[in-house]
Amino acid sequence: MASTYLPDKRSAPDTGRPPPLPAAAGRTRRRVLHWLTAVGFQVPALVLFGTLVLLPMLFALYAAFFRWGGFGMPEDFIGGDNFTRLFQDPVFLGDLWRCLVLVGLSLLLQLPFALALAVALNQRIRGRAVYRMLFFAPYILSEAITGVLFSMIFAPDDGLADHLLGAVGLDGLGGQWFADPSTVMATLFLVMTWKYFGFHMMLYLAGLQSIPAELTEAALIDGAGPWQRFRSVTLPLLAPTLRISVFLSVIGSIQLFDLVWIVTAGGPDHHSETMAVTMFQYGFKRYQVGYASAISVVIFGISLVFALAYQRFVLRRDLEGATTTMRGGGS
Repeated sequence: MASTYLPDKRSAPDTGRPPPLPAAAGRTRRRVLHWLTAVGFQVPALVLFGTLVLLPMLFALYAAFFRWGGFGMPEDFIGGDNFTRLFQDPVFLGDLWRCLVLVGLSLLLQLPFALALAVALNQRIRGRAVYRMLFFAPYILSEAITGVLFSMIFAPDDGLADHLLGAVGLDGLGGQWFADPSTVMATLFLVMTWKYFGFHMMLYLAGLQSIPAELTEAALIDGAGPWQRFRSVTLPLLAPTLRISVFLSVIGSIQLFDLVWIVTAGGPDHHSETMAVTMFQYGFKRYQVGYASAISVVIFGISLVFALAYQRFVLRRDLEGATTTMRGGGS
């Protein structure tokens, strides 16, 4: 009897799992999942940024071309008249000059003072942790507290500053302080220095502590004095921190508002007014929101141009060095 061939019906057991995808399809699926995950994490931040930052900026730019009091929607289109008026306004031109004065004083006095203190507190001296805390404490205080505090200290005739000068026989140096046009900017800068120098001091301390001690010791062995070690070793290695500090100081001077508003409100007779204070005055006191929007656009433009130019010509080497380090670490 002829035998009949039957195929072998044995096969792998059914596990209930789908067959594995090809390698290319699996890589595509992983890339899609990674992309969707990244987008999912970024969408909330992008929505908040667009709602709270980008849309108000675009609306301010739009309102700058209208004569608008802040109620309803802007309708009275006047083109670039607000910007023309802006650069013919002696108050705003004075704001620009005062901004330059504050920037110059910050770079020439405030930052060197913070650097000198950072170098001193980087030495092995007793109680340096306490000194660091005391010098940094003013930066922690809010601008409102600082403004009220110094308004009382420099109050005419009855303030602490006048009493201290009188106690040492220097009554003639006291005066109106914030009320005198000839002294208001100097007094205001003194308050700004007290408030912000601790922040820059801590930046410099962090930079100083990142400098290898071996380099300073090698310079000491070679016979370099304190000034030579500072000029040839410390200062070049601290340069990236100095550049960041200068950038933050300039941007802060351009956008200065709250401390000035609380202490002087721009007075007397606009002699301490800044661009941000002028913008606030026109927008919320005089209800000329279209003109105030033009001021805000100019402030943003000045800050943006400075930031881009500073990054392009000053921070370029630091950014290129960081990129090279990242690439080297990933290779």
